[in-house]
Amino acid sequence: DKPTADGAIFQIIQVAVDTGIAQAAIDETVSFVRTKSRAWVDSGVDHAWEDPYTLQAVGDLTLRLHAAQAILEKAGYAIDRAVLNPNAETVAEAQIVTAEAKILSTEIAIAATNKLFELAGTRSTLAEHNLDRHWRNARTHTLHDPVRWKYAILGNYFLNGEKPPLHAWS
Repeated sequence: DKPTADGAIFQIIQVAVDTGIAQAAIDETVSFVRTKSRAWVDSGVDHAWEDPYTLQAVGDLTLRLHAAQAILEKAGYAIDRAVLNPNAETVAEAQIVTAEAKILSTEIAIAATNKLFELAGTRSTLAEHNLDRHWRNARTHTLHDPVRWKYAILGNYFLNGEKPPLHAWS
């Protein structure tokens, strides 16, 4: 059987969904902190958006999102190469880069949706804001394809030169 990029194509769709969830959660965090959150009593600042811990956390989340977006783009180019010239090497490269993207997108989706409430504060948990949808979306979507297996695929490839299995989940 000739290798195809089908598995990587399936996976990059999941990566894009998780990256989009992370982006939406970060956008809503920023909006809520800027318009509704209050500064912590001991922070020494007047506004929640001035809190140094909030600034650090938003910077960290945004950096991690940008890394996930960059590797998502790199995976797209690798998949393009594998589709145009399908062979064991191009398909393995597409699978590996897409697995890296899946790990990063899963991690930032979960981190961003968890941090949303910590940074936005108690009022952000009110049902009227519906912000918990981001957490539910991230947890539900990332569970069907656990990334713990991706780490093993990457390790086996980089350490032992073993190409990933050819199926939709690798």
